[in-house]
Amino acid sequence: MTTIRVLLVDDDPLVRAGLSLMMGGAGDIEIVGECADGGEAEALVDRTRPDVVLMDIRMPSVDGLTATERLRARADAPQVVVLTTFHADEQVLHALRAGAAGFVLKDTPPAEIVEAVRRVAAGDPVLSPAVTRQLMRHAAGTRADTRQARARDRLAALNDREREVAVGVGRGLANAEIATVLFMSVATVKTHVSRILAKLGLNNRVQIALLAYDAGLLDE
Repeated sequence: MTTIRVLLVDDDPLVRAGLSLMMGGAGDIEIVGECADGGEAEALVDRTRPDVVLMDIRMPSVDGLTATERLRARADAPQVVVLTTFHADEQVLHALRAGAAGFVLKDTPPAEIVEAVRRVAAGDPVLSPAVTRQLMRHAAGTRADTRQARARDRLAALNDREREVAVGVGRGLANAEIATVLFMSVATVKTHVSRILAKLGLNNRVQIALLAYDAGLLDE
């Protein structure tokens, strides 16, 4: 069994202790380090080589957004899951755009947080379709016409099939669901997703969904 290495970044020692306790009961997860500020995260990542970083979004010195941007810009970037007390928050959106693989609420049941870590380590973003729609609605109030134009320009690099897959991802569909809708195999969908990520310089499916929304594709 492969062990998932996890780093905790949160300024609340009680939160870190709680996370360590709940992760400690999972035989496939190891807490390899913890720190109280985003400014310490990079050095700690160098020392501990985590697979997943659980990142608080609000910290007094270097916040989770800045720390996420720095970590995801690395060639050997770990997956980042944002810890938050809000379902839809502008800072959470920024972190997702910066490459976070999703977010979990701090009051999420322990078993679900453990499962979220496993999913992210396996390359599956932690955002349900319902949460995705909620975030999209939250972003709508601040979306400018220039953002839509920029998003459409970026998506112009995709061919028609890749564009259809991007819309499916934006609507929160799993690969199997996209395959059914578009009459293709799951393997072909996975190939298209990989090509979309490469062509657009994105990190994960969450960023594809946000870009599709910004471009207005989900309204078409």
